[in-house]
Amino acid sequence: MSSSDTETVEYDINYVRQSPTDGGTLTMIVRRPAPDEREILDEGVLDRTVGLVGDSWKDRVKVDPDAQLNIMNARAIEVLAADEATRALAGDQLFIDLDLSDANLPPGSRLRIGDAVIEITPKPHTGCAKFAARFGAAATRFVNTGEGKRLHLRGVCARVVEGGTVRRGDPVTKL
Repeated sequence: MSSSDTETVEYDINYVRQSPTDGGTLTMIVRRPAPDEREILDEGVLDRTVGLVGDSWKDRVKVDPDAQLNIMNARAIEVLAADEATRALAGDQLFIDLDLSDANLPPGSRLRIGDAVIEITPKPHTGCAKFAARFGAAATRFVNTGEGKRLHLRGVCARVVEGGTVRRGDPVTKL
């Protein structure tokens, strides 16, 4: 599917809306060791100080603890990208099959993923220029306006409150 095919993207919103409200799954872990580099992992370690161990978040000029982790709905990225390598370019570290809307996960909500616990923060997560370049302007508008914004299709920000190992396929449970 072309990322600029707005009609297809809008049509597939129903697939995203079917995301579970609890009892989700961690579908992909992506480490960003350096700008524009991605490593898809089967297992990662979440740490209260550095976020995803080996990720470049801690090395940024402005380290924002409310944006330690970026999380995207696994179904939303599937709508935008056909393969994992392209999905990894979104820039998020965790992709979960779970409803990320404020109605389901308001800021302060906590999730257990594997051995770790994370907390959703109030910091907005929106599609940036890099996201638009990789997935197209129509896809960026789609995730950042109307229903896409309400459902947080571009994702949410989080921080690690209990470190631990996370693995692809781990259950994601609201606490």
